[in-house]
Amino acid sequence: MNCTDLLSRLGDYFDGHLSAELREEVRIHTAECQHCKVVLNTTHQTIEVYKGKELYEVSPELRERLHSAIMAKCCGKK
Repeated sequence: MNCTDLLSRLGDYFDGHLSAELREEVRIHTAECQHCKVVLNTTHQTIEVYKGKELYEVSPELRERLHSAIMAKCCGKK
């Protein structure tokens, strides 16, 4: 698993839709990659903060900007 794989599976990871094998790959990758470990931990903390709160939709433009920013930080891409 690499950073791109982890980011593309982040939603499924938190929704509990990954196989045991993929969850283990995430665990191994985040043990070796500090950037993805931070993304995983921060996302988890954000979910915990907002549990039970009103949900709101993020515009496709904002979603793309966030994804691009994360990928740039994580993988050194722009």
